[in-house]
Amino acid sequence: MTRPTPSRLIESKLAIRSWAGPAVATLTVSMGLSLSGCSAIGFAAESYRRSSTYEVKAMYEGLAGKSFAVVVAADRTIQADHPGLLDRITIRVTERLADQKNIPRAGAFARPEQVLRVLYDRPAWGTMTMAQLAEVLGGVQRIVYIEIYEYRLNEPGNAYEWEGVASGSVSVIEADGNAPEVRAFEQNISVRFPTIKGVSVEQVPQAAITTELSRRFIDRASWLFYNHQEPYYPEY
Repeated sequence: MTRPTPSRLIESKLAIRSWAGPAVATLTVSMGLSLSGCSAIGFAAESYRRSSTYEVKAMYEGLAGKSFAVVVAADRTIQADHPGLLDRITIRVTERLADQKNIPRAGAFARPEQVLRVLYDRPAWGTMTMAQLAEVLGGVQRIVYIEIYEYRLNEPGNAYEWEGVASGSVSVIEADGNAPEVRAFEQNISVRFPTIKGVSVEQVPQAAITTELSRRFIDRASWLFYNHQEPYYPEY
């Protein structure tokens, strides 16, 4: 077998080097374009998420075909500091749940004005059993019971900046079930407004703060019962 001469070995190495150079360069450019394409796709997806919504399913679907009433409770301090809050939440949540576009088979419902009147006429209604409460509210099959345990517009001790918080629980009593005193569904919710710090009481009126804070709470309480759209990056 004839061994290659040194000159042919040098020529072979040069040939390999001349081929490899453009190939490596082409591969590097190709990889760069691929990574650039991935970055562009990722940026587009992120941009889409920031401006779009997605569907969130209901957590409780047992209102369909059932009569119901919405009852909102809070301690006397919250009621004294925020008059009209319980009325507003009772009315707005009832409207949402009675809307056939939200719950297509929503059953009959106790009108919020009727519920508020019944509760005002019975200051000790909190001592009733849930079955008794359902009966005095017109014999409804479901009670959507919302208990607000925190509602404030400022951080305690700081009356100069808005920092609203609304927290509570939303539960369902199935009055026509085998265990009407046992809550068939319960979920805690909490919202804030404003979500940024440093908003002074001189910048935004109190009415605007409490209106938006209660709206967010109403959204969260109502959304538990029907499919709805939420932003990918929700503020609350």
